[in-house]
Amino acid sequence: MSFEFFIGRRYLRAKRKQVFISLITLLSVAGVTVGVMALIVVIAVMTGFEADLKNRILGVESHLVVLRHGPFTDHRPVLKKIEEEPGVEAATPFVYSQVMLRSASGASGAVLRGIDPESAGRVIRNIDPELIDQMADSRESGPTVVLGKELARSLGVVKGDSVYVISPRGFLSPAGHVPAMKRFGVAGVFSSGMYEYDGTLAYVHIAEAQRLLRMGEAVTGIEIRLDDIYLADRIGNKIAEKLGFPFWTRDWMQMNRNLFSALKLEKTVMFIILVLIVLVAAFNIASTLIMMVMEKTRDIAILKAMGAKNKSIRRIFVFNGMIIGAVGTALGVTLGFLACFLLDRYKFIELPGDVYYITTLPVRLETLDVAVIAAAALVICFLATLYPARQAARMDPVEAIRYG
Repeated sequence: MSFEFFIGRRYLRAKRKQVFISLITLLSVAGVTVGVMALIVVIAVMTGFEADLKNRILGVESHLVVLRHGPFTDHRPVLKKIEEEPGVEAATPFVYSQVMLRSASGASGAVLRGIDPESAGRVIRNIDPELIDQMADSRESGPTVVLGKELARSLGVVKGDSVYVISPRGFLSPAGHVPAMKRFGVAGVFSSGMYEYDGTLAYVHIAEAQRLLRMGEAVTGIEIRLDDIYLADRIGNKIAEKLGFPFWTRDWMQMNRNLFSALKLEKTVMFIILVLIVLVAAFNIASTLIMMVMEKTRDIAILKAMGAKNKSIRRIFVFNGMIIGAVGTALGVTLGFLACFLLDRYKFIELPGDVYYITTLPVRLETLDVAVIAAAALVICFLATLYPARQAARMDPVEAIRYG
């Protein structure tokens, strides 16, 4: 054990003449603890929010969409080429349009998505497979629709009721344009956990959507699920080059770029703001060390008279400050882990679904985030020790003994 470590430990454990210094030391530890804990909890919540939002979005939307300039007819050869591309897990055609839904209790605008029951289950993960199977049998038992939970609530319908789907693509009559309208039985409802989707989406068989929208055999596009979602842009470029003009692709990152960019910016800003709490605690550490230097003036002079170098004196007080910072950081990390565990286990904070995308507060701890927070706290504490340690090292032993 080096003598710097030994003396520094004695300084921290010794009963000081000035109780005020001990109080500031405890406040410094508490400040670092609170700052680190707040950082871990907030960053974990924002990371969990981003991850949960991503999972919910990708449960409704596909990883990659292939579209075509102009009518997308004869999609089967294109679908076969897409499924042959490495990295593609599954692909399915879809039809997309805005419609009006009307029931006995009310009416509401909706987004109609026609899906192929034979392949949609491998791409879309937010619908119960039994509902998709029931949709596949709808051509015999009558057309059915699967509604989002909030959309079904606004229409006042439940499973077994009927709704009318009204499309603007109707026909011309002597009286003018007549919208297309067809009756659908409600096969069930789905819940994605996101109000935006639950309040607008309605799924039907792709053949019924084509018939209602008078599209013939055309589709809107092809949805693709990938093995690795973070390769979506690269695989999308390969597929676009393989198919050539007039085909083009959009991946999930492009479709939700603004949302995830905003989340990343908010996470960065919150990190900077909460680091200020640790910065305030660092000022307390600096104050503690300055007072400790004033209190230990005679001790410092004796150590220097006995041959201690300026570097050794500097290490003693840097060690004291780092111990305060390390204890506060360790307590903060421990309490942060505990708070995140309680939030994740009991979910006692609920969010209104009509305001936020999710209904409960998600928590996700990333090892890298915790490491960055702990490292940032320790670096700030280290910087706070430099000035007091430098002042102690520059002290003249003769003057210190004379006036100490």
